[in-house]
Amino acid sequence: MQLLTGKTAIITGASRGIGHGIALAFAKQGANVAFTYLSSEEKAKALEVELSAFGIKAKGYKSDAADFKAAEELVNNVVAEFGTVDVLVNNAGITRDTLLMRMSEQQWDEVINANLKSVFNLTKAVTKPMLKAKKGSIINMSSVVGVKGNAGQSNYAASKAGIIGFTKSIALELGSRNIRSNAIAPGFIETEMTGVLDEKVVQQWRDGIPLKRGGHVDDVANATIFLASDMSAYITGQTINVCGGMLT
Repeated sequence: MQLLTGKTAIITGASRGIGHGIALAFAKQGANVAFTYLSSEEKAKALEVELSAFGIKAKGYKSDAADFKAAEELVNNVVAEFGTVDVLVNNAGITRDTLLMRMSEQQWDEVINANLKSVFNLTKAVTKPMLKAKKGSIINMSSVVGVKGNAGQSNYAASKAGIIGFTKSIALELGSRNIRSNAIAPGFIETEMTGVLDEKVVQQWRDGIPLKRGGHVDDVANATIFLASDMSAYITGQTINVCGGMLT
């Protein structure tokens, strides 16, 4: 049984890592997928082909989620192409890690804009079609760092903590219209980005997790499918920590 058949989803930052995994998982579950990317058109075309192989409609859009007008234009284009937007996954994000004493204003602004302002931009843009349809699921990618903080990541932690507060507020504002808003806070997820790290360091992180392993992209994707599907119809305003017990 496919859990997302007939639904159209926008997934930001889907060209790699967690976003790529979510896009694949959604396609497997029958969702039509509109995704954004910033640079590689070649990767985007390849992903379109990969997703379409599951018999769904897929299209990539070169769009900067941190740009308010671009976000509005994106949603308008998706509605014109797909007819509606049932699910929004705000996944796009960056890091600019350094201690506060060395952090520049630019490093702060870049992270806040890419990680937090983007969530405002896309959520505001999808509100119109979702209100018209009287339904919708908004899923915002936070982080365990937004819950507990982390040295050297004050900008990233602030952006991810802000996402949680924003998610709860939107749940309160739009709940009466059958539009749900939830967040996912991944822990240590092993992707191509972590693959370049020293194996001893990675193993130390694994050893500190109750489940004794790093998370997989599929672990995050599965939680996202649940929140996008009608199985979570009575869940809104919540943060699901996909962290192997790190926050326990």
